[in-house]
Amino acid sequence: MSITTFVRRRSRLPLLLAAGALLVSGTTLNVPDANAKPAECKATELFVAPDGSDKAKGTKSRPFKTVEGARDHIRDKGLNRAGRMACDIHVNLRAGDYPVSRTIDFDDRDSGAGGHKVVYRSYDGAGKARVMGAAPVTGWEEYKDGVYRADVGTDKPFYTLFEDGKRATTARYPNRKADDAWAPYMTSVLKEPEKEAVRQWLYSNPGEWDAKWDLSNAQAVVWSGGSWSWFTDTVPIRDWNPVKNQMTLKYWTRYALINSRGGSRYFLQNSLDFLDQAGEYYMDFKKGHLYYKPRGDIDDAVVLRPTVKTLFNLAGADPDRRVKDISLDGLSLQYTDFVDWYRYGWISDGDSGEPQKYPEYDRQIEMPRNRFGAVTVTNSKDITLSRLHLSDTGYHAVYALFANDGLTVRDSLLENIGGDGIKIEGPYPGEGSTSNGHLLTNNYITHYGELVPGDASGIELLGTGNNTISHSHIKHSARYGVSLEARPEVAPADNYARNNTFEYLRIEEAGLDSGDMGAFYTYGVSNVEPHTIDNHVRQVVIGDVLPDSSMPDSGTRGVHMDAGGCGFSFEDIEVGQVTDQKYQSYQCNDVKNANWEADYDASKMEYDKIGVTASFPYPLPEGDTQ
Repeated sequence: MSITTFVRRRSRLPLLLAAGALLVSGTTLNVPDANAKPAECKATELFVAPDGSDKAKGTKSRPFKTVEGARDHIRDKGLNRAGRMACDIHVNLRAGDYPVSRTIDFDDRDSGAGGHKVVYRSYDGAGKARVMGAAPVTGWEEYKDGVYRADVGTDKPFYTLFEDGKRATTARYPNRKADDAWAPYMTSVLKEPEKEAVRQWLYSNPGEWDAKWDLSNAQAVVWSGGSWSWFTDTVPIRDWNPVKNQMTLKYWTRYALINSRGGSRYFLQNSLDFLDQAGEYYMDFKKGHLYYKPRGDIDDAVVLRPTVKTLFNLAGADPDRRVKDISLDGLSLQYTDFVDWYRYGWISDGDSGEPQKYPEYDRQIEMPRNRFGAVTVTNSKDITLSRLHLSDTGYHAVYALFANDGLTVRDSLLENIGGDGIKIEGPYPGEGSTSNGHLLTNNYITHYGELVPGDASGIELLGTGNNTISHSHIKHSARYGVSLEARPEVAPADNYARNNTFEYLRIEEAGLDSGDMGAFYTYGVSNVEPHTIDNHVRQVVIGDVLPDSSMPDSGTRGVHMDAGGCGFSFEDIEVGQVTDQKYQSYQCNDVKNANWEADYDASKMEYDKIGVTASFPYPLPEGDTQ
């Protein structure tokens, strides 16, 4: 049975893609512009439909069935070959569902040429063509107490689950207090004074754990660092001794489980003994059995298992052979998978084993196993992601890694994201500035960091410069709204996080479960004097930044300029309630008209321009106007 039969999604506002020819002529000499498209330029039109065939010709009446079918046709026929491609190529996906069981790859063979683009677009309106990395789970049998079981096999494990377009919760203890909250937690304890620095042994108070629990498939989700609440680790439990109140984790956590005599908050997940709430599931990886307690009648429920971690992978072979001039427009991209365990970065400098000028950066970059998003972009130039509806991802929604220039993400709705909304990461410092000139504008990003609440950002920029982030609404995160980071050890010549502009942004419900943070956050951006003002922030509204009461770390802030957070101008900034300062910074930035200062003038705020614009192509959540 197809996903089309199952999935019921709310309607989208159709928005037709405008197209026009450009004719440039000089007023006296009439010298043509080499990059101009002639007036008679007419795009090549190819069609894809859920009921098509990849053996067809790709016409409107005889469409291809898959995106790969259209891609391979363009390759085989050389339609995008330099010297032959005289106009854009439009690959028109008709309305309907396109389930994928493997990642759709584009490389330099799929690039546009001569200044023209290859555009994969939703032909019948924004969000109407749905590329979906999931498959229905069927064959349910009643287990007990409203729990059902299905045999899903052991060859293709998965690490998140969905019912009717909503993420299910991995069965956990203690139970979460709300669908969009991470608390409550237990807290690790100090077993012996000399074991404060341990990262693999988790200790509990007597009576907190039930000796009858089956933890053979279980994990611990930990805000490691004790009193710090910066990063979360999701680590399988190797073994445990309930008599000694000791648990051994399979991998080391980012930070120690005790810090300054304070314990780390954590919960346990993925045990059948924890499955007691509607919307929870348990996966027995060893037997290939999935247990689920549906929110309603199992016969009416649409339970989907993810099939891929990445839907679209756009990757050039190397920085000198980039994929370029490809656009994804108006597509709905839904459902991707998470990983079996997670930790952010390596634990110590140089742990990657690869010689680097700044081995400290190993602690600030995703390990290779975690370098993916629902859309992953590497070694690219002038890639455009527009009018996308990106939802229900296992990890980052958009991840642009290393050498990328001119990435545009605009007019898009990103919601229910496992990790970051949009993450752009340049090279290791000292290896050359290869990530520049990105435009992120008119995006609505909400409920991100669902599976990795620690360090989650709506938009995260690392080691990248000359970017514009504008007219966006970023909402609901355990940690950041927007962050810009490098490393404090990096010399100015090797620091690429320069000349960025952040404007007309609305950030709400950040810092919901972490501390020592800001809704707008920077780290290691300008590390030595003199601090040249070359990053600019203006017309930003930040709502309340109030964490869960269990959070033990230092307070929350609207703007937190951490170590090296210098060389910024702030103008016309408004911050709501916080538990610490609205603005925390060294005396190395220029501030004009911010509401933490006595002479703040609210009349200078351009509230009507802050957030997404009137042209945003998707309905906004109830109560939001921008």
